[in-house]
Amino acid sequence: MTDLRQGLTGAAEWTVTEAMTASHLGSGLVPVFSTPMLVALMENAAVNALESHIEPEQTSVGTRIDVEHLAATPVGVVVRAQAALIAVEDRKLTFAIEAWDNVELIGRATHERFLVNRARFEAKAAQKR
Repeated sequence: MTDLRQGLTGAAEWTVTEAMTASHLGSGLVPVFSTPMLVALMENAAVNALESHIEPEQTSVGTRIDVEHLAATPVGVVVRAQAALIAVEDRKLTFAIEAWDNVELIGRATHERFLVNRARFEAKAAQKR
């Protein structure tokens, strides 16, 4: 590990599209930002926090997320997430994440990721084919 320490932050920002809605993804029946996409946005913010702080042969994989989806966001509205690294335990990284739209807090989560060797991880996954 190069430079991993508590306090590293990362962000992600997307504009909600029809393809991101609960009704489109089948996770609900309403055309608002879906929980699966909220999770993806939050994970993206955590990945962005690590971007320039890990070795080139490393990547991180999400292993756990405890998320609260607090408010609905319609198509066309910008959503953003901010992730902060709150714990480093060997290869296990824990993040606190909040997500907002232009009006309010829409979600919060605790998220765990593990650092892995990219080539070994991909090779092991490919063995399942």
